[in-house]
Amino acid sequence: MTTRTSKWNISDIPDQSGRTAVVTGANSGLGIATVEALAGAGAHVVLAVRDPKRGEAAAAGVNGSVEVRRLDLADLASVREFAAAWSGDLDLLINNAGVMNIPESATKDGFEMQFGTNHLGHFALTNLLLPHITDRVVTVSSGAHRMPGSPRIHFDNLNLTGEYTPMKAYSQSKLANLLFTLELQRRLTETGSAVRATSAHPGWAATNLQSHDGSVLRRAFLRVGNRFVAQDNRAGALPTLYAAVQDLPGASYVGPDSLGEMRGAPTLVGRSSAASDPVAARRLWTASEELTGVTFPRPAPLTAA
Repeated sequence: MTTRTSKWNISDIPDQSGRTAVVTGANSGLGIATVEALAGAGAHVVLAVRDPKRGEAAAAGVNGSVEVRRLDLADLASVREFAAAWSGDLDLLINNAGVMNIPESATKDGFEMQFGTNHLGHFALTNLLLPHITDRVVTVSSGAHRMPGSPRIHFDNLNLTGEYTPMKAYSQSKLANLLFTLELQRRLTETGSAVRATSAHPGWAATNLQSHDGSVLRRAFLRVGNRFVAQDNRAGALPTLYAAVQDLPGASYVGPDSLGEMRGAPTLVGRSSAASDPVAARRLWTASEELTGVTFPRPAPLTAA
């Protein structure tokens, strides 16, 4: 018997031929790295992007079966349009898109931009597509869900009106991603669905996400970190890919295994107590249904092997 010494990487992705995946925010960074890996393994991958021209440019460099569809997660009408146009099975939904540490602004529906894009947009998209999904929903969170200051969901002020800071809003949205996954898995299990919900975080990955930070000092710090600490987007996408294709329990959380989860090979990681709270998860789900007008449907039925 040969002892395995290498760690999990894209060469370990099982054959994805005949499978279809949607990756949000897929035109750059972690998104395009995820697309490249899944398409390279044989999947047909839909790049769900806000700017189709940029999406087409990114797709042109991918070796495999891909297509581009418009999706603006900061506009619930766009989310509904994307979902309504879907037909047939969808094996993997990867909720990757996000904004980070931006100046205060609002989505088209009036939600704080980071919470509205990172959580509510994906919440609506997932529930609208769920009747088509056959295997997995992967939602990309962040180590920022446990930033100093005890991040929490501000249920009395989800838009953080009058108390907004970029990091507070970002941390809330990433905590929401984990609570969403927790409650989604509970509901899937309760209905007897074969679909699993998992989460992942990339550690510190050098992408263009940090360039939108609202603080000049943080942007400078992040540039230094990107150069000396961060891994590239392909390494940063490995936890997402691991969460998408490995046989993991529902509600699993995957991140890098080294340097305080900032870099390394993908492995199962822990989460904060706030991100493990089933009461908060149910409360967030109820609030999200009320805000988006989208409710949990009956997903694809459990099928015999």
